Amino acid sequence: MQGKRGIWRLSYGQKVFLLASVPMILAVTAIALLVAAQSRALAEREIRSLETRLIEAKKRELQNYVTQARNGFYFIYGSAAPDDEAARQQVMQILAAMIYGDEGFFFVYDYDGNNLVSPRQTDLINQNWWDLTDSEGTQVVQQFIYTARAGAGYVEHLWPKPSTGQEARMITYVTSFPSWRWAVGTGVFIDDIVASVAASRAEVEARVQRTFVYIGVITLGALLLVFSSGIFLNIRERRLADAKLKELTQRVFDAQEEERGRVARELHDGISQILVGVKYALDITRRRILQGDGRAEETLQKGIDNLSEAIHEVRRISRDLRPGVLDDLGLGPALKALTDDFRTRTGITTRFETVVFRNRLDQDSKIALYRIAQEALTNVERHSAATEVVIDLRGHRDGATMRISDNGIGLGDAPRAPRQGIGLRNMQERMDQLGGVLRVLSSKTGTVIEAQVPLSHLLQPEDGKPRKTKVQA
Repeated sequence: MQGKRGIWRLSYGQKVFLLASVPMILAVTAIALLVAAQSRALAEREIRSLETRLIEAKKRELQNYVTQARNGFYFIYGSAAPDDEAARQQVMQILAAMIYGDEGFFFVYDYDGNNLVSPRQTDLINQNWWDLTDSEGTQVVQQFIYTARAGAGYVEHLWPKPSTGQEARMITYVTSFPSWRWAVGTGVFIDDIVASVAASRAEVEARVQRTFVYIGVITLGALLLVFSSGIFLNIRERRLADAKLKELTQRVFDAQEEERGRVARELHDGISQILVGVKYALDITRRRILQGDGRAEETLQKGIDNLSEAIHEVRRISRDLRPGVLDDLGLGPALKALTDDFRTRTGITTRFETVVFRNRLDQDSKIALYRIAQEALTNVERHSAATEVVIDLRGHRDGATMRISDNGIGLGDAPRAPRQGIGLRNMQERMDQLGGVLRVLSSKTGTVIEAQVPLSHLLQPEDGKPRKTKVQA
């Protein structure tokens, strides 16, 4: 199961690529489908309009054929009696001779369904075709007769082509000779129109398919561009990250070496010299005791005093490295001890104000704020030429904020501005690790460093209301 989960676990670059490509693919797909649907709909309207125009032209052509044929023998029909068989035969001969084109002809059916004239399909003559239907189920002859009885009109149906014997779609115009009870008409095959419409639809579908291909190629090109850009940015970010990591590693090494050098100097310049003095005092005391010199107690007391001073220095160095009060009593007492020591060592007036947290900050936040305070006081001592420092620590609904302000000359006018060193960068990195915010405001009248820890690093409050305290150091 873990192996399967590992397969589906995406890297940051893959997530970015999906975030960039999936919406684009969905948008392009939607656009392509919309364009295809609209193109098909527009083309279908145009094809139907073309089909309608072509069929109407065919209908007008048929009506003209019938009208011209009727005019040709109307003088016979108009003067003949209903039972004039000679006139009927003469008209049928005229209609049988009226063939045109490759497939055109006139036909005559009486109202009972008997075929009287069919010059291109003579096997139909003198037979009753009342029940004749095409392959679609249309009762063709009955439709002819019903249309003739109504006066005149068009019938669309399937009919065998005289040239091939295969059914094809046909439009027929039928009119009536009411006194003779005849249905007379002619038709034209529209398979050429059907083929033309089918070809137009095929062409539209081919254009839609080409559009899909074009859109697909463009989308693929865009995806390749996104992928290439992602690879380029990934390589660039990786190089920047590697460079930043190397820089950070070097800074860590520099900080370690600096801290080791500081501890070494303090051990050599302070504790080592004091211990050497203690050794000399003990040696002198031993010699005086052996000699019975009464000043042995004086030198022994001096050695004891020097040893006490060495113990104090060891505690001070240990406190700078990791103050025990930070773990035992919390951030407030640790900062107070830090400011007391700072005032004693530098002579700079220091005030420390806080709202009692009752150790509500988690351990990471305590250490980070304490180290930021240490770094800030070090900068004040080395660079600011300040005479007064105020450290304010308090909690609020968004978290906790520590504010360190001095009345020095500011960062910009400092002989060796700490902006060029690693002090402020260390502060910023500590706050970045906590998800907090570091603000530095500097002017000629002083510097303010404000570190804000988010609410997520505050523990649940203990019983009792917080109270404001002011500590003068």
